[in-house]
Amino acid sequence: MSAQPATLFVIFGATGDLAQRMLLPSLYGLQSENLLPDAMRILGSGRTELDDSGFRAFVREALETFIPAAELNETHVTALLARVHYQPADVSNADSMAALCQVITDLRHGDVVYHLSTAPRFFAPITAALGTHNLSGPGTRVMLEKPIGTSLDTAREINDGVAQHFAEDRIYRVDHYLGKEGVQNLLALRFGNALFEPLWNARYIEQVQITIAETVGVEGRGDYYDSSGAIRDMLQNHLLQLLCLTAMEAPSAFEPTAVRNEKIKVLSSLRPITAHDVNVETARGQYTAGELEDQTVPGYDEELGRDSDTETFVAVRAMVDNWRWRGVPFYLRTGKRMPERETKIFIQFKAVPHSIFGSKAISEPNALIIRLQPEERIELELLNKTPGLDRHGIRFAKVSLDFDAQEEFKALRRRPAYERLYLDAIEGNGTLFVRRDETETSWAWVDGILAGWEQAELHPSPYPAGSWGPTSATHLVARNGHEWN
Repeated sequence: MSAQPATLFVIFGATGDLAQRMLLPSLYGLQSENLLPDAMRILGSGRTELDDSGFRAFVREALETFIPAAELNETHVTALLARVHYQPADVSNADSMAALCQVITDLRHGDVVYHLSTAPRFFAPITAALGTHNLSGPGTRVMLEKPIGTSLDTAREINDGVAQHFAEDRIYRVDHYLGKEGVQNLLALRFGNALFEPLWNARYIEQVQITIAETVGVEGRGDYYDSSGAIRDMLQNHLLQLLCLTAMEAPSAFEPTAVRNEKIKVLSSLRPITAHDVNVETARGQYTAGELEDQTVPGYDEELGRDSDTETFVAVRAMVDNWRWRGVPFYLRTGKRMPERETKIFIQFKAVPHSIFGSKAISEPNALIIRLQPEERIELELLNKTPGLDRHGIRFAKVSLDFDAQEEFKALRRRPAYERLYLDAIEGNGTLFVRRDETETSWAWVDGILAGWEQAELHPSPYPAGSWGPTSATHLVARNGHEWN
């Protein structure tokens, strides 16, 4: 039976930070463009004791705080608040969960979407409670917020618990990067343009770099981050998903099964990294005190308040061992307290096999740079003849063909990732969500690196805040004849 648009949307963790910053504003965005089904109700739940009116006041405050005043319209705010209800619940209290389930039953008049914006340890108990009260069958979908576990074993445990009550095609694992406009445009660039796809392989591409750099430290997430680190927090999900979209074959159609099947092929082709090669295939770092944006910032241990061996930076040379990518390194890196906030994919093409212009001509390989945040733009770096009489030979200059998405589409509103993900979940489209085998295959690969670090006793190398990571990251690419873009 095909999914019907949901008429009830339930948010567990509805008073949390993510809900205030992203989820509630995204629902407002959909409301403001009349994209929510007319009959849909929104039920928030959390441990905070509120009634309907108290939660509506909470929602209004979140909208006024996190949405620019120019984008707020009182008519749309009022219409959204009219949909909103609240029921406090404590997952450890059976009576409390029973009361919540009764409210869900009373409000339900069609399909339901549950968004579990909670710690992963609550996923199985929440879905078990829904199953006990006959609220997990056909016509229901559940969104699971990342991270799905901290290892392959814990991911399987969570997935097994949820799978007892929800079929796989009704489980929507969230990676909000997949909802970003720039990430969507990566697929359009690759599979909507005849120019690039014939060159998108090992015959023409020298290397690929995928960077997610953050200027922030751990801020208020110290305890969570210290048990996670950069490899679990960013590489296992965001970076590997970007790798999949960059490296996968063209799916037969832009629909859930076809897209996910191609992504899992990439993950299954990743060459394992073990204790024998972690020293040359990975770099691990932790930021110390330094200068960033003209301010002195503390080191990770100082922010955390204790000594820690957790990495805040990780770089990996990933090899995709298949026909398309054999021999092409994919350099993945992510870190906190970097000089700039940016997410980008850098694709360097191979140099021409022979220069006809002589040794004095400057000849550099072409490159394609896909910037995803904070700005969305695509730059194609080409060589152009430097103007002049060329009496001493032709010289080249590197120039860029530059597409700025914000400028080109400035008349259109830029949608936050959760608007797209929420609308897809409401309408039953799982294309932009992560399947179980993707999650577990990526964890298996990351677990190999974690075990390798432990066996090789590879501890994080220090790097000053405001730098691009430890020197080991520079050596990682340099030993293969490359440098970071």
